[in-house]
Amino acid sequence: MKSMHVSLAHDEETLSPIHAAICDSPDLEREVVLGGQSVDGVETITSFVTGEPSAYESVLADLEGVREYDITPTDDGFFVYLRRELESEGLSLLNALAQETVVVVPPIELRADRTIRLTVVGHPADLTDVLEELSTGVTADVLWVSDSVTVAETPVSDRQLEALEAARDVGFYEIPRRNGIEAVAAKLDCAVSTASELVRRGEANVVGRTLETQL
Repeated sequence: MKSMHVSLAHDEETLSPIHAAICDSPDLEREVVLGGQSVDGVETITSFVTGEPSAYESVLADLEGVREYDITPTDDGFFVYLRRELESEGLSLLNALAQETVVVVPPIELRADRTIRLTVVGHPADLTDVLEELSTGVTADVLWVSDSVTVAETPVSDRQLEALEAARDVGFYEIPRRNGIEAVAAKLDCAVSTASELVRRGEANVVGRTLETQL
C-alpha cells in the first residue's frame, strides 16, 4: 500500500464556483474539507474556511443545487456544513478517485492558487489510474509518495506564507536582523500586531512540520 500527496491545478473551466470565489475574493483565503461523502450525485461535506462568512454565503446564494448549509463563525474563519448537487467538475474528480482500493484521506485543501491538495492511499496501480483519469484541464503534480500509509498536515495558510515571504524580503531573518516586524507590516499593508501574529503562526507551523519530518 502506498500514500500519495498531490496538487491538482485547475483551469477556468474545471474550477468549481466555490473554489473560484476562494481564488478571486479578497475576503476568502482557503477552504479545508475535513470530511464528507457523495451519494447519488449529492455531496455532503464539513469544512473550515479562512475568511469572511458573508463572502462565502453570497457564493452559495447564487449557486444552483445547494440543498442546505450551516455556517458557524470562529475567531479566524468559520466552519461550514454543506449539502449540494455536484456539477460536472466535481463528478469528474469523483470518477477519477473511484478506484477499487483508493481512499481519500482528509483534509482536502482548496487553495487560492487554483489548486486542490489531497492525500490518497491505495495500491500503486490504482493510484496511477487516479492520475490518468483526471479530466482535461486538471494537471496533477505529485508532491510526495510514501511506501507506508501516512498523511500530510495542512500547510501554512496563504496569508501566513505571504507574511513569511515578506519577512524574508525585508531582512527580518538576516543575522544581524536588517528590519523588524514594523517593516513586515508595512510590506503587507497591515497592522504590526497582525503581521506579528501571521509570522509567529507561520513559523510555528513550519517548524513543527520540519521537526516531525526530520525526527
